[in-house]
Amino acid sequence: MESPRFLSRSDIIGLAALALLLVVILPLSLDVFRLNLVAKYLTYAFVALGLVLCWGFGGSLSLGQGVFFGLGGYCMAMYLKLEASSVENTKIQSTPGIPDFMDWNQITHIPWFWQPFHSLTLTVLAILIVPTLFAYLVGAAMFKRRVGGVYFAIITQAIAAICTILIIGQQGYTGGINGITDLRTLKGWDIRPDHAKVILYFVEVAFLFGCILLALFVRHSKLGRILVAMREKEDRVRFSGYSVANFKIFAFCLAAMFAAIGGAMFTLNVGFMSPSFVGIVPSIEMVIYTAVGGRLSIFGAIYGTLLVNFAKTSLSESFPQLWLFGLGALFIAVVLIFPNGLAGIWRDYVQPLIDRLISKRKSGSGHSNGALGPIADGAPAE
Repeated sequence: MESPRFLSRSDIIGLAALALLLVVILPLSLDVFRLNLVAKYLTYAFVALGLVLCWGFGGSLSLGQGVFFGLGGYCMAMYLKLEASSVENTKIQSTPGIPDFMDWNQITHIPWFWQPFHSLTLTVLAILIVPTLFAYLVGAAMFKRRVGGVYFAIITQAIAAICTILIIGQQGYTGGINGITDLRTLKGWDIRPDHAKVILYFVEVAFLFGCILLALFVRHSKLGRILVAMREKEDRVRFSGYSVANFKIFAFCLAAMFAAIGGAMFTLNVGFMSPSFVGIVPSIEMVIYTAVGGRLSIFGAIYGTLLVNFAKTSLSESFPQLWLFGLGALFIAVVLIFPNGLAGIWRDYVQPLIDRLISKRKSGSGHSNGALGPIADGAPAE
């Protein structure tokens, strides 16, 4: 059976290798606690995947992806918090039936913008639409005025700072600095036991592969080719009659939607959402994940996210004071020595070595087939 046109041979191999790692090797080799850590790491992989499209292909570096990650996470957290705040569960409060942090802040009824999150269907739609719409408004305001490069990066960083301050300041509606905590059930299904964590891990992996397939489709389509051309020669693409701003807005919105899905899965796996995942520092860390994996590689971004977070966990457990220095050194090394990240190392060093070994093996088998046979391709005559 023919493979889809948007999947090349290398893409199929990459999908198979990643599926083997995430679906077979890690679940069989890790306990539930460590597997849940991997699930947490993979929520950031959604953001890194979006950055490959927005930054790697489109050339627009966003330092505010934590905003969209947080929006998706808060949408899911609001639904879970309302489900956990039934009258029976909150009967000791002065106002039963509302989230505890609202009761602490003397709010006596659920605000209007919380009301849609009583429905799981509306919550899922909000996770997909709200961050994408916000990204559209920001992208249209910037790209229509041809704001790009470092200026766009700084503006997105400022938006991340503003959103963090806003969430913390509106404590009665957002939970403030503590965020939204004590999340228990999803449609009556307890998300806290070990077996639930394992199920959520595989659900997250399925969503991740869905996003990867969508990203591969975009990359191999005419849209993807225009994004790459726009990154290299923006004026030439504009003079060819294409709306550069609209293409940039699309890539930015798609990256925001991916980040929001990751944020929603983070809330389900970890059991809370706070402004510490919205601000400047987590947004920059997400860019580092992409840079380490390779900003031009869809699969590299996934592996880069896993590698950096595994290193972060290992070093922070043993040397908690040195982790930030290690992260900074890692980023500097990638920028100066391996600008294309893990994907570049594979393409420039590992893949040629594999090709040479395969070529030598074919040459050897060609010689052994018979002395009178033709000399194998690339094999020296003796």
